[in-house]
Amino acid sequence: MRVAATLPMMLAASLLPLTLAAAASVSTEEVIAETYPQYSVSPPTPNMVVVCHGFGCNYRALVALTSADRAKLAQILAAGQASPAAERRAVATAGAWFDRRIAPVAGTRHHVARAGVDYMFDEGQFDCIDASRNTTSLLLVLEELKLLHHHDVDVPVARGFLFDGIMTPHVTAVLTEKKTREKWAVDAWTTGYGKAPEIMPLEVWQTRD
Repeated sequence: MRVAATLPMMLAASLLPLTLAAAASVSTEEVIAETYPQYSVSPPTPNMVVVCHGFGCNYRALVALTSADRAKLAQILAAGQASPAAERRAVATAGAWFDRRIAPVAGTRHHVARAGVDYMFDEGQFDCIDASRNTTSLLLVLEELKLLHHHDVDVPVARGFLFDGIMTPHVTAVLTEKKTREKWAVDAWTTGYGKAPEIMPLEVWQTRD
């Protein structure tokens, strides 16, 4: 089921509450508190995910996750148990699968990479607010299903002119490697329909435009 938000969200305003993630680890409760309330979006569960789309979470699609979906995620993440790098590759594969899974419900089968202002009135597209929330939701589901062995889910991180006066604003989902505490951007906004999100060290992501 797809529903529209009460008030449209503007990208710049959406980025204002976000801050750079701290070096210390955060709890799942803190991730949820920093990610969803400002958009009045319910946090994900292994049975249901609210998918944001249409820019600034202006539209929401309720996607029910079935036992077959959970089994598929377990199958995908099983390939990542050997190492943190393998787990990040498995997360990327899961991101591509999730994008295809939610598209029939959210109407996002034709979403493009890096959708900008030309698409901001198209409910079938994702801006980085949508993409980062949806990816964080997937990561939290993986965490709750105990499918992440080498990473913790972290709060989305923003970069851009609202903070540094140089780059255009952008936000990404984040994983933190448990052993090293290194943070990794999991950025689904930069890829099109059915493609794996880009995963890179957060420090590298923060230097890109």
